[in-house]
Parts: sequence; C-alpha cells; structure tokens
Amino acid sequence: MKDASTNSNAKRMAGEAAAELVKSGMVVGLGTGSTVAWTIKRLGERAREEDLVFLGVPTSFQAEHLAIASGIKLTSLNQHPILDLAIDGADQVDADLFVIKGGGAAHTREKVVSCSAKRFVIVADESKFVQRLSRPVPVEVLAFAIRLVERRLQSLGGSPVLRQAMRKDGPVITDNGNLVMDVDFGTIQDPRALASKISPIPGVVEHGIFDNVDELYLARGDGVEKIRRSR
Repeated sequence: MKDASTNSNAKRMAGEAAAELVKSGMVVGLGTGSTVAWTIKRLGERAREEDLVFLGVPTSFQAEHLAIASGIKLTSLNQHPILDLAIDGADQVDADLFVIKGGGAAHTREKVVSCSAKRFVIVADESKFVQRLSRPVPVEVLAFAIRLVERRLQSLGGSPVLRQAMRKDGPVITDNGNLVMDVDFGTIQDPRALASKISPIPGVVEHGIFDNVDELYLARGDGVEKIRRSR
C-alpha cells in the first residue's frame, strides 16, 4: 500500500500536468477535490509567472475559495455559457473512462460545468483507477422527495444511505441546499444504463456517474499517463 506522501505526490503530478492545458484567452471549469486543487494552485502560479490570462468557473465554494486565494480571475456560466476546458478530479474512474464523482457533494455543479465545456479532463492518481466502478454513487436529492427516491433506488438494486455531516448534527447539505444519498450498487457493469435509470426518478437533482470524460491524466509511478476515451 502506498503511503500518504506518495499518494499526495501522485495527485500533485496529475493535477499540475493538466494545468499545462490552459492557454491564454481560455475560460476554464475548475473542479473540486484534493487532486484538482493542485491544478488550481499551479494555474495561479502560471498566471503570475507567465502572464497567463484566463478566466475560471468554479464548481463549488471550496474551488472558488482556492481559486481566489491563488489569484485566479473568476467568471460564471451566465457570462460564459460555453467553456473551452473543464478539469476535475474523480472518486473512481474505470477502464472505459466512466467516472464516479460526488465525494465532496459538488457533483451537480461539476456535471453542469463539465457538460458546458468543449473538453473535459479528469485528473487522478492510480489508486482511483479500476476495471469496473464499484464505489457508492452519490445522488443529490430534494429533501421533500427523500423517501420516494430511497424506494426507487432500492428497486434498482441499490442500498441508499443518507450522508451525514462530520462536524455538525444531521445530514450533509450541498451548495444547492439539497441532501446527498450514497447508493451502493456493488460492481457496476453498465454505468450508462444505471445512470439512465437514476436520472428520471422524481426528486433526484443529479447523480455522480459521469460519462462525458474526454481524457484522463493518471499519475502512475514517476509519470503521468494520458488516456483518451475511445469513440
């Protein structure tokens, strides 16, 4: 098992490698999480060192706060509805570049931003890469619909658990004011089919299965492997 420092170095390699994709004049979606945090920090450095001029669209309060601290100029999807590039992390990514996201409860905004981009790149360390997705799928849910959604997810073979906050009593509340269920489906053989069954459930705001990744920057050993989705 890799130690924490090795894992952190891998995240840094992947995150910083993807930061080199950004060119002056771009509008870029900035994802949420520990790996893409290195992307944001590196972009701030490039803006200072290279006079790189670009605008960022953050996917969460966390990403916004880090981008501001890094000196990155921000905008919104209302002002720039089509992005040149979106860079984000992953909780798990499989060999076909299907991804599970939402460990930070930001997957709804992350999906909106990624689907607004001409190119969507995931950054991850090797520990996140698997042959088949198996992590519980985060599902953002309207509080009013929690019991209906729970029953429908169970009928799809899932085991939903309402995500609880770590430093407050009660459940996690997303940046959108909703709740999150983590739904264990075991090994997911067909992520796209499962996604198509979750999305229509009344009360579901968004789920954490992403099928729109164009490229993966995967830290392996001492380098970063770039894997493109086969069309």
